[in-house]
Amino acid sequence: MKVYFSLVLKGLAMGAANVIPGVSGGTIAFITGIYQRLIDSLKSFDLEVVKLLFAGRIKEIIEKTDIYFLIAVFLGVGISILSLAKVLEIAFVEYETFTLAFFFGLIIASIIGVGKQISAFSMANLIALIIGVAIAGGIALLPPAQANDSFLYLMICGAVAISSMILPGLSGSYVLLLMGNYLLVMQAISSLNFGILIPIAVGCVVGLALFSRLLSFLFKNYSDLTVSTLTGFVVGSLVIIWPWKITEFMILEGGKQKAVGYDWYLPTVDLNLGIALGLGVLGFLLVYLMERYASR
Repeated sequence: MKVYFSLVLKGLAMGAANVIPGVSGGTIAFITGIYQRLIDSLKSFDLEVVKLLFAGRIKEIIEKTDIYFLIAVFLGVGISILSLAKVLEIAFVEYETFTLAFFFGLIIASIIGVGKQISAFSMANLIALIIGVAIAGGIALLPPAQANDSFLYLMICGAVAISSMILPGLSGSYVLLLMGNYLLVMQAISSLNFGILIPIAVGCVVGLALFSRLLSFLFKNYSDLTVSTLTGFVVGSLVIIWPWKITEFMILEGGKQKAVGYDWYLPTVDLNLGIALGLGVLGFLLVYLMERYASR
């Protein structure tokens, strides 16, 4: 029971990370030691499981899929997303710089935790690291799209976002932001708008089924290269969540605004900077202590 409670807590942390643009739930899974087990468990859902289900062989399904592990983790994720979606929506509107500063510190600590997983230094690993940084950093330079609530587009958003969410350093929420549907999805979660949530959920299931298999293959056959690339993703994500930036808007017909990019700047020395730095240190310590706990 103690083990499952710990898994629920890790799921809570993953859920909280997943609703923050720029922060990856996959990073939390990675540094708390459950990442590869999570990927392997998700990958285990295949046609054989369907056959076992129709045959009523429930015990074999439980053994094959590590279902109790998944239930504990996703229970925590679900509780966290449902309870924090509205809170974080307000936090980003009212205290964006402070919120991002906290998660900036969290990500810096994550880089140390993820980087430790690389067993040996090599030129190939270094190149993979640089590629990861370039991909994640390049995503930050893409202009966000307009919101689109069509069923097919919402499915695509769900598939792409869930694939990003299980990649350390690559934020599913930020991908949703780039695709124009972050606020739409957050509002749908807080108001339980199933017209939006159902196609997103369908896309998530498809994305998980396909992408978890790819990740599992890469981890088993190219472990160091995969971890190096993921570490690069985490480093590159720092560009995305730099706390001191101004969102640039374009005025559309009817007076509506569309976010088209960001203008980064260095902060001035004042009380707000002190608060932001304090929150950054708090975020760093939170992940550092979580990693120490996970290693034990």
